[in-house]
Amino acid sequence: MSTLITNGVKISVESIFQPEYSNTEEDYYMYSYRITIENLTQQPIKLLERYWMIFDSKGKRSQVSGKGVIGEQPVIQPNQIYQYVSGCNLQSDLGKMQGFYTMVNLEDDPSNKGETFQVNIPEFILMATFRKN
Repeated sequence: MSTLITNGVKISVESIFQPEYSNTEEDYYMYSYRITIENLTQQPIKLLERYWMIFDSKGKRSQVSGKGVIGEQPVIQPNQIYQYVSGCNLQSDLGKMQGFYTMVNLEDDPSNKGETFQVNIPEFILMATFRKN
């Protein structure tokens, strides 16, 4: 598990290779990952956007950005946790992801139009189980 705290928000990530959704003969490797977001601040926060940098061992790099996560823009109360599961496919059996969330402090601006801040997502490895020794 990879964990990082930025601006009072703790992000933990676990990744899992999904062999049942992969086709190794066609260089299609599917991974899922579980993200846990813990608000360690004293204010409610809202996740507005995500940004991912995705790398595989064949040198392919891609970027993904957009509103929210899994179709949601969750509000996370102080000392509360929000968790979700998503996925990523690569053309190799080894890769990594990292990125950041853009969030807003709702107590400072209840209309959600205030200053935003970034919360880093720690780098984590995507590895097919047959590569592990």
